[in-house]
Amino acid sequence: MLNRYPLWKYLLILVVLVVGLIYSLPNLFPEDPAIQISSAQGDSLDARQIDRVETALSENDIEIKALEEENGQWLIRLRHDDDQLNARDIASDLLGDDATVALNLAEATPEWLQAFSASPMTLGLDLRGGVHFLLEVDMDAALTQRLEVNASAMRELLRSERIRYRNTDVEERTLSIDFASSEDRDTARRLISRDFPDFEYSSEGDGRASTLVMTLSDQSVSEIQDYAINQNLTTLRNRVNELGVAEPMVQRQGPNQIVVELPGVQDTVAAKRIVGATANLEFRLEARNDTPENETETLTFRNDPARSAELMRDVIITGDSVSSASNSFDENGRPQVNINLDGTGGTLMNRATRTNIGRNMAVLFIEHKSEDTVVVDPETGEETIEREPYVERGLISLATIQSALGNSFRITGLDSPTEAAELALLLRSGSLAAPIYFVQERTIGPSLGAENIERGLLSVQIGLLLVVLFMLVRYKVFGVFANIALALNLTLLVAVMSMLGATLTLPGIAGIVLTLGMAVDANVLIFERIREELRNGMSVQQAIQAGYERAFSSIVDANITTLLVAVILFSIGTGPVKGFAVTLSIGILTSLFTALMVTRAMVNLVYGSKPVKKLWI
Repeated sequence: MLNRYPLWKYLLILVVLVVGLIYSLPNLFPEDPAIQISSAQGDSLDARQIDRVETALSENDIEIKALEEENGQWLIRLRHDDDQLNARDIASDLLGDDATVALNLAEATPEWLQAFSASPMTLGLDLRGGVHFLLEVDMDAALTQRLEVNASAMRELLRSERIRYRNTDVEERTLSIDFASSEDRDTARRLISRDFPDFEYSSEGDGRASTLVMTLSDQSVSEIQDYAINQNLTTLRNRVNELGVAEPMVQRQGPNQIVVELPGVQDTVAAKRIVGATANLEFRLEARNDTPENETETLTFRNDPARSAELMRDVIITGDSVSSASNSFDENGRPQVNINLDGTGGTLMNRATRTNIGRNMAVLFIEHKSEDTVVVDPETGEETIEREPYVERGLISLATIQSALGNSFRITGLDSPTEAAELALLLRSGSLAAPIYFVQERTIGPSLGAENIERGLLSVQIGLLLVVLFMLVRYKVFGVFANIALALNLTLLVAVMSMLGATLTLPGIAGIVLTLGMAVDANVLIFERIREELRNGMSVQQAIQAGYERAFSSIVDANITTLLVAVILFSIGTGPVKGFAVTLSIGILTSLFTALMVTRAMVNLVYGSKPVKKLWI
């Protein structure tokens, strides 16, 4: 029989619409602005401290929506976005060093929706607010670090071949080694040039003033710098992923700069500390009494500068060999970091420790920093900022090797659980191949995001209203079908984006507006075809059947073509272009479903089971 669906098809449409409604509902419950309070010592905060914070907020006319406690952490939900920064400052001043206070956006989805794992769409930087960082990679430091690694490997090679040397010096792109005789230098040159082909070699001086000078070639310098910025990109992406930021952007800009955008991040100080951290670890043996002075280095402890230890210059492994790291507490309740090494790192650690049982091994914390100073030109009076990089080195621990270590061990001697957590994060995400410095920092506040959301929603509402009015005037009852399908299409689009965890941006809202237009376009093709068949003398039932069947190919062709364009935009585009392509792609698929199946189901239910002499179309 014409214009009748089997029962299973009606049930399928109903299931899809119900699921779409459930997963789109969380978007009606926006996240609450909140502050999160946790103990700096890792234990639970006293409820009386939270009562003091609650009283202080009330005295400052900051309205609290709810107060929650979970695993020793307290979450204070606020009524208004504008109160968030003020509430954090009040709580921080009141609790002092006893607690850590951070900004948060607390999920407000009802528990019955959370039972279905339903959550709202993620909003992009232009809608939710966040931070924008422009970072600069120190290319000179990248070269210096590579030369120091090569120098350590060369010293080990020379010692294994029993070739005497005195000093190793690193300057810009040149590495030089002093020897006691020309014969030792020439022998060392043959050995080193075989294993290190990236250098240009030259010999200087004779006798006890013999020096081997190794200069990196231009091609090697270019490769090292490219590796540095690509490795930094990878590390920064890993760190951002550890922060749990949805749809971050980390991309290269120019020869030595990186752009990082973090939507939804409100605690910019914490984000900046994690993103810009240049910390790394080195594991070294403590020097013996008979070790030559040029092979040792004296370093102090981070938490006790009065203490120091004399270490070997050679490094056993660095943080680059860490495959995973997690923070926990030892048997005395002190913070520690549990470390697992990769295969190469485990082999090197085992080789170094099994022959040095009873000897001390140090964990050295290295951090690259910079200090900005304002310099005034005496002639023009112009002020410029000069960056002076420097390196801070400090010992975390110095422990006796009791037995040969393998791929797993732990680091103790950390000051706080927060320091342990951040160190574990940095080790998991990898160390930077070269130091980075913040050139620019911009914060997009929640008010700007709210304004963008308001204007975006207004554009959708205006577009939707105009389309609804046009369809009602033009197609009457069939216009009602089209408008119902349009609302269901928007619901399904939001539901699919929420289920996939896709990020909604301002260009994405433009994609939604375009989707609404394309959804109506499919209905217009079908309805105009039905009108044409009625004018040609077909019966009502035959005209409906022919209208849907003969418009099908045109609708699919038009939508598939647009879908291919959207896929191409997503594959080659970045940032806003991807946001537009995502919503457009999903919208095309939901439009096909609602235009071809949902409206047909409604027409079948109204007209398919009875004789009809005239259509209101």
